[in-house]
Amino acid sequence: MYNKDKAEFKNTFIKYIEEKGLRHTKQREAIVDAFFSAGRHITSEELFNIVKKKNPEIGYATVQRNLNLLCKSSLAEEIKIGKQKTKYEQKLGGSHHDHLICVKCGRLIEVNDEKIEKLQDKLAKANNFIPIKHKLEIYGICGSCKSTKQ
Repeated sequence: MYNKDKAEFKNTFIKYIEEKGLRHTKQREAIVDAFFSAGRHITSEELFNIVKKKNPEIGYATVQRNLNLLCKSSLAEEIKIGKQKTKYEQKLGGSHHDHLICVKCGRLIEVNDEKIEKLQDKLAKANNFIPIKHKLEIYGICGSCKSTKQ
């Protein structure tokens, strides 16, 4: 993430927590920094392990609470894959994309197709509908899992 995006993200998050009457703490900042430095889809456990290395006093529940705050502030989004662990992705500074999700291994493949975007706009217009946001998730079997015998 570019420094400008990271600064914008942090400012947006600080404003959000202040509006909610929450404190801006060093632990919260460490979690937010680690999340946006990861630059990938990440589980709460993975984030906890990253944060724990630099801040051994941070607990798992603190990491999870802050991930929930990031989602509520629209700076992150949960991606649930069946019975697999929920993954989180950053929403600020990234371009819109959809996901192909492997139901065997949980791999997330980011895709963007202008034809799909135009079709969604066309469908909304044809139904006198004003879209606010959308996400497309296609579940299936990735190439790696398809080629392995199970």
